[in-house]
Amino acid sequence: MRRNATNKDDRRVLRELGTIIRDIAADSINGERKILWKRLNGLKCVRPLIFIFEIPWHEMEYENELTSLCHNSFLKEIEIKMRRTIYQWRHMQGDMVIEGFVASPLAISDTGIGLSENVVTSKTDERSDIVSRHFNIQIRTEENLEKIKKPVVRHNEEESERNFQLLSDIFDGLLPVRKEGVKYTSVAPWDELVRLTGVNEILTDMAVRPNYVHKVISRMTDAYLSHLKQCEQLNLLALNNDNTYLGGGLQYTDELPQKDFNPRHVRPLDMWGRTMSQIFSAVSPAMHDEFALQYELKYLGQFGLTYYGCCEPLHKKIGILRQIPNLRKISMSPWVNTEEGADEIGQDYVYSMKPNPAFLASNIWKPELVRKNLEENLKKTRDCITEVILKDISTVCYQPQRLWEWSRIAAEIVAGYGHS
Repeated sequence: MRRNATNKDDRRVLRELGTIIRDIAADSINGERKILWKRLNGLKCVRPLIFIFEIPWHEMEYENELTSLCHNSFLKEIEIKMRRTIYQWRHMQGDMVIEGFVASPLAISDTGIGLSENVVTSKTDERSDIVSRHFNIQIRTEENLEKIKKPVVRHNEEESERNFQLLSDIFDGLLPVRKEGVKYTSVAPWDELVRLTGVNEILTDMAVRPNYVHKVISRMTDAYLSHLKQCEQLNLLALNNDNTYLGGGLQYTDELPQKDFNPRHVRPLDMWGRTMSQIFSAVSPAMHDEFALQYELKYLGQFGLTYYGCCEPLHKKIGILRQIPNLRKISMSPWVNTEEGADEIGQDYVYSMKPNPAFLASNIWKPELVRKNLEENLKKTRDCITEVILKDISTVCYQPQRLWEWSRIAAEIVAGYGHS
């Protein structure tokens, strides 16, 4: 009896949230923003577009807007996602787009690469999932490479169908429910690898044991390629030319899927893909090309459009990135030389600007510094196709209004640009 009552309560909670989502999705501004994202992603001149992601949600509570009420663990995940979507729409929209449906994720799992990180963590805030890590080395020699395995991808079709039917019943007559497979195709082979080899150790090995490093990254690359191939073979991929986040802004485009697309079988060629090598921040363009990009190309070459980078400063590496087929966006982190990056990118790619989130973490909130920083950087990229992506927000010092104000300031600044 209690389980039935719980399900009834969960249904009520989700339908209330679903009603709000339905009404938001009906706002015409969503369609207007889709057009803007399509134009930006098509390298057409539009005003800079804004997207906010990687929010410290444990610090963002306001008038119980984020308080979860569902009991069922699967439904709680759906509820949390909906509450966060509604919260962001109300307080810090940027140029987000809300779609009028509920995604029912497929029950997909994999066996991993044979090794999991052996790590010691340290926290300064017990409520935060952001921690300092010390990784214990597990790969030191070529003999250790046998530990890296190709993952085996599995799909629990019964669970996927059960979840889909549950959501379809809850949202019946309110919102359509769609099964949704793998949309997140962003991989970071080097970011994972250094957790197994040690950072200083593997970077030194590039100079003293280059053949060994090539064997290590080759094995890791094969693991990622195998995972992608299995997802395609099992028909688990889903189109991500929508409001999916892959590293930059929203991915709306008319260029994907391909003209010969079969809606019953999504291929990587119909999707956006992404790689990054953040640990290569201090590595020369030549070594970045040799030890990272030449392997990432094997992965990126599978996709229709691609995005490159994350936090690594890439302003001196645009030349090597031009090798990437169908490269459309380049991440320009807070540590780039903005003028040099803008000059190198021009309008050949989207300049994916990553403002410094440290302004939000200062002891004293100074919105005037946010305004000055954004204005200066956007002035330097005025001749580029630019998106402004605020991410890696580790803290707002438990003052969510800081992020709301950042969003308002950014919206005011980009509104002053000539393109609609």
